[in-house]
Amino acid sequence: MAKKKTDADSAAEEAAAGDAGTEEPTEAVAAEPTASAEGAGEGGGAEQGQIQQRITVDDSGVDACYTNFCRVSSTPEELILDLGLNPTPFANGEITVPVSQRIIMNHITAKRLLSLLSATLQRHEQAFGVVETDVRRRVRPQS
Repeated sequence: MAKKKTDADSAAEEAAAGDAGTEEPTEAVAAEPTASAEGAGEGGGAEQGQIQQRITVDDSGVDACYTNFCRVSSTPEELILDLGLNPTPFANGEITVPVSQRIIMNHITAKRLLSLLSATLQRHEQAFGVVETDVRRRVRPQS
């Protein structure tokens, strides 16, 4: 039997296959439920009823975009992320931010995403220090 590929396995493979540069390993959020990593060792077989997947990510056609704005909304079935670029984040008054990407997912995937983002930010902060979210503490007064 083939070993079930976990998110940790995916991250390790991507780190090994990626450039030797400064890219951090990435983790995928599976769209369908998978079994936990427990009991999925080298010699362990799959328990009855578990779903085994091997996810290959094809990012050859991806368009990357930068975002400094996110709006989250929700319905009983879905969570919606609107992402955009605010060209004047320190301006006063009414600002129109064009939304460039809308990501719609179910709440199960959103919870997995939350967990992966949290773990990734914790690793980043352990390596580089706390990420300050209060802009007033990040901006240094100009002399």
